[in-house]
Amino acid sequence: MTDALQSADIHMIQRLIPHRYPFLLVDKVVDIDGFQTARGIKNVTMNEPHFQGHFPTRPIMPGVTIAEAMAQTAAVMVGMALGMQDKNLLVYFMAIESCKFRRMVVPGDTLEMHVETLRGKPGGKVWKFKGRAQVGDEVACEAEFTAMLDLTGEKSG
Repeated sequence: MTDALQSADIHMIQRLIPHRYPFLLVDKVVDIDGFQTARGIKNVTMNEPHFQGHFPTRPIMPGVTIAEAMAQTAAVMVGMALGMQDKNLLVYFMAIESCKFRRMVVPGDTLEMHVETLRGKPGGKVWKFKGRAQVGDEVACEAEFTAMLDLTGEKSG
């Protein structure tokens, strides 16, 4: 049985994860296949605050923010599959492994984060993912990362 792929626009993303400007690093997530795979999209613009200091004469998206964008994509994927809209879903990095940077990401690029679940199940707290960020056909970053989901329930107030 195959279900239609889901997607999350910026409004849904903000209902799923707590990140906000300047640290919300994914504009939309498409091709969400339950808990299995998803593709995040980030339109990289010169207006982002990290470009003021990294590096002013040659703006380059910091590698750590690329890894974070992959993790946010994975969090949206799992949040959608678990129906965590408007809940207090928090996701914490536990490990980043085999992280490699292959290409600089600069203003004007469209960064795509392809994530795949390696380990995790509904109700489970610890999940492991494989991620690949790319611009067009060029790989910018690849890594495996482990995260802990805090499924403590409804937002208060």
